[in-house]
Amino acid sequence: MKLVKTKVAEGIMVSLPAELAIMTDEDIVQRYPSVRAPLAAFTDNHRTADFSVKTSATQWPDQNLEIAQKFFKSSITNLYDRVDFINQGISTINKKQFIFFEFESRVNGNKLREGEQAPIYRYTYIQYLIEKDRSLVFAFNCPKGQREEWQETIRAMMKTVKVK
Repeated sequence: MKLVKTKVAEGIMVSLPAELAIMTDEDIVQRYPSVRAPLAAFTDNHRTADFSVKTSATQWPDQNLEIAQKFFKSSITNLYDRVDFINQGISTINKKQFIFFEFESRVNGNKLREGEQAPIYRYTYIQYLIEKDRSLVFAFNCPKGQREEWQETIRAMMKTVKVK
């Protein structure tokens, strides 16, 4: 997939796959039901693969990446019924250190609700940039079955993040 250099928010550039387009306001409200709207959100033509950039509510005044990494990993494992980590760590991208996690997740279905009985399987690549006054979250996810199609592109994309 071809990557296109994109300004996703003030002072934030990422080379995105050409297949991803800006989400509509309706999609953002539906997929990110939060008081904190993402700084930017993109989706593919089928609306199954999403990439977003958000400001995290969590502040890390001392910028201790090892403690932050443990906290974020714990948060991820608490969000899902099952998490299988593919890769994780701290990487330097454009002279800044990012905490990253790549994983497959499972959310069990609800046996009592019609149409929601089946478990949901997702592939996610998420990375965090911790700065003195903010934490940025860059997240991509798609159905687990599309992992092969997206994985290498998303790994390359995440290495293009530039934050001023």
